[in-house]
Amino acid sequence: MRIVVTGGSGKAGRWVVRDLRELGHDVLSVDLLRDSDDSGPSLIADLTDLGQCHDLIGGVDAVVHLAAIPAWGIRPEGETFRINTLSTFNVFSASVAHRLDRVVYASSETVLGVPFGPSGPAFAPVDETSTPSPESSYALAKLLGEEMARQFARRSATTFVGLRISNIMEPADYEAFPGYWADAHLRAWNMWSYIDVRDVAGAVRCSLSDRVTGSEVCIIAAADTVMTRPSMELLAEVYPETTVRGDIAGCETLLSIDRARRVLGFEPKHRWRDHVESPPERQTVERLDGD
Repeated sequence: MRIVVTGGSGKAGRWVVRDLRELGHDVLSVDLLRDSDDSGPSLIADLTDLGQCHDLIGGVDAVVHLAAIPAWGIRPEGETFRINTLSTFNVFSASVAHRLDRVVYASSETVLGVPFGPSGPAFAPVDETSTPSPESSYALAKLLGEEMARQFARRSATTFVGLRISNIMEPADYEAFPGYWADAHLRAWNMWSYIDVRDVAGAVRCSLSDRVTGSEVCIIAAADTVMTRPSMELLAEVYPETTVRGDIAGCETLLSIDRARRVLGFEPKHRWRDHVESPPERQTVERLDGD
């Protein structure tokens, strides 16, 4: 496929571009800055300009739209909202105008209410039936992006797949994880969730397949939490008012990826435990359990 990846120089974008090229796709990386380590085709473009979006997207098969101000607190609220909503509209509009088969775009876990307040979410694991509760202009822009995708899909033949991506981690980021384990409140703001950047690339790969038509949104997270303690234990301590739905085993994620598994065929392959050792006492318990 001929694919444009916006935000191709970003934290997720670099890995997505590399993964798609390794699969044999013809990938054009687009960003405001060029990745110095990227030797493949790339362009510098401003996606808030509709004309530039049309120039980039004409003649390709699909777009992976990752470009955005990546979080709240980086720029003023209004500027974050303006850039993220306008660039998303422009990319979606140009994609439909050029009759692209598919657009995969980055939504965010923040749509779900992250960072969660003291009482936590209404239920856990949090899934796509949770009422959207954006707490910043960044999250609101992501939610509006999902609605734009639904409306563009409704009146076109272009498929839109939105990925509500959790907190992205590169392998080097796992060195910080032991610092979370002593205090359950440190990472409670997103239900102790994360996603390996290589699994973000895997989710994009799944989303480019023909499994989905129309418009779809799925949570993308690792299968486990950032913690060594069981998820039920964390909920009981930090969010006792949150209703538990179904069975939650061990350190299972509290941002449900059941829909991504079922709809996209997504299965995370990476976890922090492949990079960082658990505390000795936890390892001892696991060995005893194994015996």
